[in-house]
Amino acid sequence: MRNFDAVLFDLDGTLIDTNQLIVESFQHVFRSELGREVTPAEIYPHFGEPLRTTWARYDPERADALTEAYRAFNHSQHDRMVRRFPGVAGAVAALQAEGVRLGVVTSKSTDLARRGLRVCGMEDFFPVVVGVDQTERHKPEPDPALLALELLGVEPGPRVLMVGDSPLDIACGRAAGCVTAAVGWAVNRAPLEACRPDRWVERPADLVALVLPGPGQEAG
Repeated sequence: MRNFDAVLFDLDGTLIDTNQLIVESFQHVFRSELGREVTPAEIYPHFGEPLRTTWARYDPERADALTEAYRAFNHSQHDRMVRRFPGVAGAVAALQAEGVRLGVVTSKSTDLARRGLRVCGMEDFFPVVVGVDQTERHKPEPDPALLALELLGVEPGPRVLMVGDSPLDIACGRAAGCVTAAVGWAVNRAPLEACRPDRWVERPADLVALVLPGPGQEAG
């Protein structure tokens, strides 16, 4: 018997590897629009955050323009740089085959999220994708996760697992009443450890074992 009826996933850094694309997109805008150089370590804390929220921290009056500059560069490089994490597609396919309802909850636009899934050959696994354009409040608020569950026809609660690579994902899932899981391939692990997710999945295979335990196994 499966331990969870539905699994909600963050996208970037969880299902697909856009880490380098995100870093280079931020660096491009910082360099071309703000005249400064930033390191990847300075960018990682903003992973998972809505773009306008991030840019408002640096230049509130130009937040919209900086967001558009980011998107223009990111979209132009997207298909060339996006990758899927090894083993993730197989894990997701195994969950789908057992009837687990699957959705994506992301802080990027829905169209670009679907494009990333399509480039990585995983779009068909996810009937529901909730992007930043679909809710008024975003992560860490529960709204996008709750909307995804509503669209999936699944009740919020302990039979739902929220999987992500940032504290915003954990906070969103927790606020929506989900069990939370952090991925071991996150680029910024320390903040994840500090927010104490309910579970860790070090490899995609661990996710399958957590959701679909074998005989005699229980979720631990």
